[in-house]
Amino acid sequence: QIQLIESGGGSVQIGGSLTLSCAASGRPFTNYVVGWFRRAPGKEREFVASASVRGSTTSYSDSVRGRFTISRDNSKNTLSLKMHSLQVEDTAVYYCAAAIASRGWPVTLEYEYENWGQGTQVTVSS
Repeated sequence: QIQLIESGGGSVQIGGSLTLSCAASGRPFTNYVVGWFRRAPGKEREFVASASVRGSTTSYSDSVRGRFTISRDNSKNTLSLKMHSLQVEDTAVYYCAAAIASRGWPVTLEYEYENWGQGTQVTVSS
């Protein structure tokens, strides 16, 4: 199976930027649609963004569209999430995930993803 490890989390001021990374290993990276989810304190995990197997097609939740950018580098088996104009509401543990490409597109539901990273904390404050 594929293994995923997130990194890049940290603390940032409101309006700041942060980039998260996810390294994949195991099964061929291009067999998967990849995505980012987050779990805020006291809330359930929610969809953030996803990218097709080549990264040419992306999907975003309404709350992050225009501020976050998901991308993947299949030559390096990596996934990233560039976050800008961060808000307090963006504070959460962020998870990268992978779903078998045969599921189709878009892939935005938690249950569709079978592979998950351990999560990385992002804290936004004033």
